[in-house]
Amino acid sequence: MKLWLVRHARTTAREGLCYGRTDVVADPAQTQEAAARLHSQLPPSVRVRCSPASRCRVLADAMARHRPGLAITIDPALREMDFGTWENRLWDDIGEAAMSQWTADFAGHRPGGGENVREMLARVSQALNEERALGEAAVWVTHAGVIRAARLCLAGATEIRSAMDWPSTPAPFGAGEPHEVF
Repeated sequence: MKLWLVRHARTTAREGLCYGRTDVVADPAQTQEAAARLHSQLPPSVRVRCSPASRCRVLADAMARHRPGLAITIDPALREMDFGTWENRLWDDIGEAAMSQWTADFAGHRPGGGENVREMLARVSQALNEERALGEAAVWVTHAGVIRAARLCLAGATEIRSAMDWPSTPAPFGAGEPHEVF
């Protein structure tokens, strides 16, 4: 079965802002371009699971305009990581000491008091298990962090030991990547 992991379009948020679960706006023109491009890349019948964030929902809705009847399910398991008090702060303003605490215990530390990577991996792994059980082609419209976690899970990782294990390359804005799910 194929699963397409799709990242929302670029946001209008300030460059370098930690926005995690904060509901920031996606660029409307880039959202429409991404929907048209994805329409031509995806198979005719797929299910869509979408993060509840508006930046993801607008892309899923734009995709549905190209495919009337496209079934979209809003799924909280696909939301971005919660960065607690770090949300809406510039990454540069969070500070080296706080970032060092996180990288020292990358899986277990709660950046800004929010969610830890271990919890995020567990919810993404559970969502992947649900996809496996359904056995149908699917699209997830989600976030860079969720896509990184899904890549790890699809590669067989059940835990992460250090920040060095975390995929360093984010999915491009408004793009999808296909994966075989077994």
